[in-house]
Amino acid sequence: SVDIPAVKAAITPKTKVIFLANPNNPTGNMTPEADIIELLETGLVTVIDEAYVEFSGGTVMPLVEQYRNLIVLRTFSKWAGLAGLRIGYGAFPPEIAEYLLRIKIPYNVNAAAQVAVEESFKNIDSLKTVIQLIIKERERLFSELQTINWLKPQPSQANFILCRVEGNAKQLRQSLQDKGILIRYYDDALLQDYVRISVGKPEHTDALMDVLRSL
Repeated sequence: SVDIPAVKAAITPKTKVIFLANPNNPTGNMTPEADIIELLETGLVTVIDEAYVEFSGGTVMPLVEQYRNLIVLRTFSKWAGLAGLRIGYGAFPPEIAEYLLRIKIPYNVNAAAQVAVEESFKNIDSLKTVIQLIIKERERLFSELQTINWLKPQPSQANFILCRVEGNAKQLRQSLQDKGILIRYYDDALLQDYVRISVGKPEHTDALMDVLRSL
């Protein structure tokens, strides 16, 4: 979870913006609304990236009307599958939106992205069904991963699960890749023993678990 006291302690006169992903990536956990309000009360512009919010059921977007220093960003990349088209939206206090419009690049959304978003809204019920299926499969995947004694999956509110590996995480990534299964390995000091597994279809979970149990 985000260490709110540490974030506040790191603020200096040069600090202009606090940026927070919620749900977080790569952990998948949510920052409580009370913690976000505590950051907002510092007076700094606080940007909440809700890229994975459709898989969580929680949002701070209603707070934009109350806090004039809050920006909430959303994307069509995850829930609507439009990652390559780079299109999203945000909720801004009017005074901040006014400044952003002054520096906005003309024609910053391409025609293909606009058409894709329009089609997404035409099929919104189908997309919502897919979201619920992903959430359901996420819970099944989490339960299955818990049966592997050398994996420690972390509860997630996104469309992926972060796992601590009691062993060689890099070798696990390679072993799965050799079987045609791709997962995310982080070559980072803080995440050296972790991998991130995206939620797929039930048959993808089954294939993953078959390989994990054979290792």
